[in-house]
Parts: sequence; structure tokens; C-alpha cells
Amino acid sequence: MGIQINSSETDNLGDNHIGTASNTPVRDDAFVLNNQEKIELIKDDVKHIMETLGLDLTDDSLSGTPNRVAKMFVNEIFGGLDPQKKPKASTFQNKYNYGEMLVEKNITLYSTCEHHLLPIVGRAHVAYISNGTVVGLSKMNRIVDYYAKRPQVQERLTIQIVKELQNVLNTQDVACVIDAKHLCVNSRGIKDIESSTITSEFGGKFKNKETKREFLDYIQLDTKF
Repeated sequence: MGIQINSSETDNLGDNHIGTASNTPVRDDAFVLNNQEKIELIKDDVKHIMETLGLDLTDDSLSGTPNRVAKMFVNEIFGGLDPQKKPKASTFQNKYNYGEMLVEKNITLYSTCEHHLLPIVGRAHVAYISNGTVVGLSKMNRIVDYYAKRPQVQERLTIQIVKELQNVLNTQDVACVIDAKHLCVNSRGIKDIESSTITSEFGGKFKNKETKREFLDYIQLDTKF
């Protein structure tokens, strides 16, 4: 039997933005329904929420909202839950023998806080040192986007990006830093619009103090064009 957590404990977990696993917690039957079936069910749920709030769904502006929200959930902001959408990150031989770190910085990141289903918006900075193979630059962006498009906590997202690139590149020498604003902090609760959250994950050579410092210096460079 799993650990039982009462409602006050789960509220505290959510209000303090604490995640409970490094893997996204999905049920074994998560993919029994196809996307259209999920949209139909979610549409009814959104309609019920709106009606419970007292909204008049016969109004032209609101009548299509349940369907729009359902399609957005399934096809867009939570599309990263679908394993079929996982980017195919083909690798290539490092024929030019580039031996220094490669840094992809300022990757635009949109995700959703799993505690309040409010947006997380920020930037990801990713780096690796080749172990004989390289990956296309756009694939690094796509990996960030794939793992971001699901209910998330930032710590888990950072770890998932690093683990995926370590697997793709067959090296532990991968690092990721994310700097993001959480609207569950900025627009509700404490309502602190200035604060942002920084998380990092360093693997292999990036655990070395000098290598880590080099990476952090690179992402501070002014690269505006």
C-alpha cells in the first residue's frame, strides 16, 4: 500500500511548490483514450467548472471556451505528456573533433505549474561536451519544449532535460540552468511579481568547479544582435 497523504498535507505540498518525483507522475492507463476522446471529456469538465462559477455559457464569448480549453490542454500546453510527440533527436559523428562545451542559451520556455495549473515562463540554458557524437541545435530546443509541455515543477523539468540529453548523446557531460517566473507566485498567494526561480543540474565534467564556472560565464554573455 502506498503512503497516504491527507488533504492538508497535499495543500502544503502544492502551496510550497514541492514535487514528489523526478519522473512525471502518470497512471498506467494514461494513454488508453485517444486525444479526441480526452478532449470530449475535458470539455465537459471545463463546462461544469464554468457553470459552477456561475458563468452563462450561452453568451457568444463563453460558449466555445470549454472546447478551446480542452483542445489547448491536450494538443498544446500538455502535449508533452504524449510519448508519440517526443522529439527524435538524431545524433551525428563529431567529425570536426570539437572538444569544448557547446552551449545553447536563452531557450524560450513555457510550462505549467502542476500545483495550480498556472504558467511558468522563462529561459533554459543547456550545454554538453561531446563524447564523439553531436546533436542538432534545434533538437535541444525541442527537448526543452517537450518536457516543459506538461504539468511540472521546475526542479523536475531541469533534471528531465539533462537526463534526456545524457541518453541521446551517450555522455554524462550535460548541464542545464533554468530561470523562470511562476505565475502561481507572481499572480496569486504572495503576489511577488519581481521574483524568479533558478534551478540547475550538472552532470559529469560539469560538476568540476572550473567547467561549471565556464558554463555559467557563457550564459552571462551579452549575445543580443
